[in-house]
Amino acid sequence: MAPALPRQVDVLVIGAGAAGMMCAIEAGKRGRSVLVIDHADAPGEKIRISGGGRCNFTNLGASPKNYLSENPRFAISALARYTQHDFIALVDRHRIAWHEKTLGQLFCDGSAKQIIAMLVDEMEQAGARLALSTSVEGLTHGEAGFTVRLSGGTVRCASLVLASGGKSIPKMGATGFAYEVAERFGLKVVPPRPALVPLTFAPDVLARLTPLAGIAVEEAVVGHGKTRFAEAVLFTHRGLSGPAVLQISSYWREGDEIIASLAPGIDVLAHLKAARARHGRQAVQTVLAEILPKRLAQAIVEAEGVKANLADCSDKVLARIDEAVNRWRLKPNGTEGWRTAEVTLGGIDTSSLDQQTMAVKSVPGLYAIGEAVDVTGWLGGYNFQWAWSSGWAAGKAA
Repeated sequence: MAPALPRQVDVLVIGAGAAGMMCAIEAGKRGRSVLVIDHADAPGEKIRISGGGRCNFTNLGASPKNYLSENPRFAISALARYTQHDFIALVDRHRIAWHEKTLGQLFCDGSAKQIIAMLVDEMEQAGARLALSTSVEGLTHGEAGFTVRLSGGTVRCASLVLASGGKSIPKMGATGFAYEVAERFGLKVVPPRPALVPLTFAPDVLARLTPLAGIAVEEAVVGHGKTRFAEAVLFTHRGLSGPAVLQISSYWREGDEIIASLAPGIDVLAHLKAARARHGRQAVQTVLAEILPKRLAQAIVEAEGVKANLADCSDKVLARIDEAVNRWRLKPNGTEGWRTAEVTLGGIDTSSLDQQTMAVKSVPGLYAIGEAVDVTGWLGGYNFQWAWSSGWAAGKAA
């Protein structure tokens, strides 16, 4: 039988994810009585599945430039006051071994569960209580604070922290709860949309991509407007995925095109011309396969309708192939949606919040942190760092 909930606490945190637990730790350290509730039956479920089960818990290069928001300057304060180095120091104190993978991404050597255990341990040391399998059934706000009706009883609190995340990965229990509460209190919500998500395509384009499912180009560049990401691209049965595509999905909008370079840094036209001069009888796809995966090279040549050997191809034909490889223009028709999105773009408008404390300006005692807020990081540990930083900032004030 679950222990009875306290009738009154100083701080009630809704959401036992990365941001919520960090907030609870800091508030508890200040001597505040803290209760963290979550409708899941275990804390930190997104932490547990992240990074292939090893948790990409931060990034050495985390800075405000790695985040999207309608107010890009909002994240500066929290990120500067609790940095990636502060969180690394916490991980080190708990003797959790970690390594840098690529592009500053830090992962546990062992299991992501070590990060969850660390946070739960820190909460216990700070005196914060955790109530799982507990949902919110109603809440009101008055001069004395908040009255929150939970599935396990009613709790009154002076400070209420919205740390319930966004709508990404609904199978993990994600909901739009934070947005509903925000709108109830008259706060603007930037329309949420899936981010860090694979892109999908219309049937005619998909017919060309599907046979390539499983092929990866390890060093590609995918761009939208002036934004470029140089990472891997993966062909799937539904379209395109891989880190470069996930990154650009946060910038892409319906109706826009993206441009992919599948052999960045290589002058494909010059390579083909040189091969033509040396071995004109070679098939174009044979030479292109020196640069790209064999099946992909074949698909590009076939799509361009080139059947001749190199010797029979004009410079114009070879230039067309060069264009198809390094200036490949595609117009996605959508994304795979919330089911596979790693994070949420949009959320509670930051104009409603104090950037120092994450407090809602118009509702005394109400705070919003983590993915519930309109601050979205790049792929690679940046979103966890925002959770740590924003949770820490709220915990220092709630």
